[in-house]
Amino acid sequence: MRNIVFSALMFCWVLVSCQTSEPEQQRPNILFIMTDDHTQQALHAYGHGLLDSTYFPNMDRLAKEGALFRNSFVTNSICAPSRAVLLTGKYSHINGKIDNVGGFDWDQQSYPKLLQANGYETALIGKIHLGGKPQGYNYSLTLPGQGNYYNPEFIKNGVEEVKFEGHCEALIPQFVIDWLDTDWDRTKPFAINYHTKAPHRNWMPEEKYLSLYEDVEFAFPSNFFDDYEGRGTAAREQEMEIVHDMYWGWDMKFEKNPFTGEKSRLPAPFGRMSEEEMAAWNAVYGPPNEAFLTERPDGEALAKFMYHRYLRDYLKVVKSVDDGIGKVLAYLEEQGLLDNTVVVYTSDQGFYLGEHGWYDKRFMYEQSLSTPLLVRYPKEIKAGTEVKQMVLNLDHAPTILDFAGVAIPQDMQGTSWRAVAAGKDVPWRDAIYYHYYEYPGPHNVKRHYGVRTDRYKLIHFYHDVDEWEMYDLQTDPDEMKSIYGDPAYSEVQAMLHQKLVDLRQQYGDSDELTQQYIPQ
Repeated sequence: MRNIVFSALMFCWVLVSCQTSEPEQQRPNILFIMTDDHTQQALHAYGHGLLDSTYFPNMDRLAKEGALFRNSFVTNSICAPSRAVLLTGKYSHINGKIDNVGGFDWDQQSYPKLLQANGYETALIGKIHLGGKPQGYNYSLTLPGQGNYYNPEFIKNGVEEVKFEGHCEALIPQFVIDWLDTDWDRTKPFAINYHTKAPHRNWMPEEKYLSLYEDVEFAFPSNFFDDYEGRGTAAREQEMEIVHDMYWGWDMKFEKNPFTGEKSRLPAPFGRMSEEEMAAWNAVYGPPNEAFLTERPDGEALAKFMYHRYLRDYLKVVKSVDDGIGKVLAYLEEQGLLDNTVVVYTSDQGFYLGEHGWYDKRFMYEQSLSTPLLVRYPKEIKAGTEVKQMVLNLDHAPTILDFAGVAIPQDMQGTSWRAVAAGKDVPWRDAIYYHYYEYPGPHNVKRHYGVRTDRYKLIHFYHDVDEWEMYDLQTDPDEMKSIYGDPAYSEVQAMLHQKLVDLRQQYGDSDELTQQYIPQ
């Protein structure tokens, strides 16, 4: 009789145990991959023609096996504020991180905290650029500030600084795998923020890729030699032109200014390299640098040299990022974890690859405003899906919570894109709101806010100017001539002004609030 009762109790215990553990096993893991300054132009999947599918096969794999978002945008195109929006699901004026200068309040609500409180094992590995001690993570290993490409330091759990030998973009994916392999509590689903440094400036490639793309010739973008006619003061007064504003040391990889012989205002950090690494570097960069010193090109020849040095280095470090993604995906596949993992690939903002003659970001113009967004989750998302709805980095936090089965707080301002990724017909926004604050500041891009619909864009530049620009993206996709004030577009202009008013009200922004963020 005792044996019968004991067996019955054991059966009930097993049944209850299965009922409580099974939902936990079915909750998806989250792998959120964020690069820094990657742009749609540098992804074959977006069809811009700069590269073919052999360049970055692992990013292309995510697009082929999941969803590619055609209209993915940011709310404030600059590094730290974008990351704050990601974590909080709130605009910069609400989460308090409007620019790269001020601090970030880690005490506020964030999606990693909510995941952690609801049974997820969380980790932050790579770049976060928000200062302070990260909260909401069981484990963190982060770059201090911008970090370094060669032999970088990392901060473990917000406290201990540790220096590693090697290249940043080889180290970070290995750290992700190491955490999964040794520290992850496998009774819980994981949620990892896997954040790379690349392709952020100053584009120092791995040794194995120093020669990559050196024989590839790239055509100038059609508006590389832009004279900025047809636009306002902001486009003319920026300081982000490849030919006029890049540093000979930091960007072009010369020891001294080749025209003046003076040390670069911002030299490349060659001192971080070992003798062997420096020798490998000089073997590739030395001969073209010497040829440049002999020829001393000017005009279009100078522009061609600088454009190619920039673009090739940029693409080389993206290649390392792609390798790292492939390495992590292969590990998840080997472990049988990949198909139960929501893999999100994006960047903190877009970037200029010579459009308008520029590098960097900040403007509300398309290359800066838009970001890559690729998502793989075969349980819900069909291979080869294309999403045309306009999504924002504001939406990532509620989406991740949605996938995790965690209630989305009402004060998060974004909307989960889970349903649209799955191909469902759900009500969606018809316009997005943008606001950039960091002026006066690096690159001299004036403060501005604006609205974008599927076809039109209205921008207001303010603070030391009061200028409006408007674009028809269907007839002028390169945004070369503002149509603000054109009588033919009067009705569209009135509609955009009203949408701007409505969105500012919806998101709690106003001229009064904006004034609080302007230094007096």
